[in-house]
Amino acid sequence: MEIKQLITFKTAAENLNFTQTAKRLKYAQSSVTAQIKSLEKELDTQLFERLGKKLYLTESGRQFKNYADKLIALSEEAKLVTSGLTEPAGTLIIGAQESQCTYRLPPLLKEFKDQFPNVKLIFKPAHSDEMAKEQLLNGELDAAFIMDVLKTEETLTVEPLMQDEMKLVASPDHPLVNKEKVFSYDLEQETLLLTEKGCSYRKILEESLREDDVYPVNQFEFVSIEAIKQCVIAGLGIAILPAMVVEKDINHGLMKELKWEHSTPSLFTQIAWHKDKLLTVPLMSFVELTRRTLKGENMKEMNGQNNQQLNV
Repeated sequence: MEIKQLITFKTAAENLNFTQTAKRLKYAQSSVTAQIKSLEKELDTQLFERLGKKLYLTESGRQFKNYADKLIALSEEAKLVTSGLTEPAGTLIIGAQESQCTYRLPPLLKEFKDQFPNVKLIFKPAHSDEMAKEQLLNGELDAAFIMDVLKTEETLTVEPLMQDEMKLVASPDHPLVNKEKVFSYDLEQETLLLTEKGCSYRKILEESLREDDVYPVNQFEFVSIEAIKQCVIAGLGIAILPAMVVEKDINHGLMKELKWEHSTPSLFTQIAWHKDKLLTVPLMSFVELTRRTLKGENMKEMNGQNNQQLNV
């Protein structure tokens, strides 16, 4: 079993197309096929199966990919150590929702690239926490940022980084803006602007309304948080979004926070990775920088809130 074969298998497992695998690795397609067949013969199991025109991983193939990822990562780390290089190198594939990518991660990513220029970062959008977790379990991501309540995960290591406040928002001229308290039944006839299913803050809103036996019928579902924001500003409906997404718009008078009386569970930005994931030097470095950066930012926010309370 050669590293070259493992890299070919990993690439083919990720794009499920031998032609694209050959192009990416600059091999002849016959070479890709031969390497896979040689690997299957050595392992005495079928790694891929073709159904019609589509290629799929077998169950053995899915299981073997986890080991292939670890062996490739170990090989890269061994080269790094024996070459005498002091800086981490390699590739990291990170998943995150749009809100994290847009409002929280850019300074962190810039600092990481400044400190570790030899590490290639690839970000994959995860439109929901469920999608991110599934991609971690399938080995498609090295790590992911999720925003969720604190809970135990059997197959993932999940580390909370900072608490996130949620805000129910509407346009400045919405009738509910002037109410001293907004109750769940006030939302029953309103248009709700929702993120995709599986998003933690959509779940919070829906579960809170369900507790009060309220089931709004007017709902629009969006992939993009920015699209939701623009629809709120245009007066098309009400949305629940993280404070980091809407605070500037609220400060500029483009939208208003509704005084919703319903208490909601605390959400936390968390970093997660598979419990069986090999913590390579690049991944350990990324996790450590994330801890320092976001936990430090969280402490600053908490101190700022405490100072504001003392000045009131």
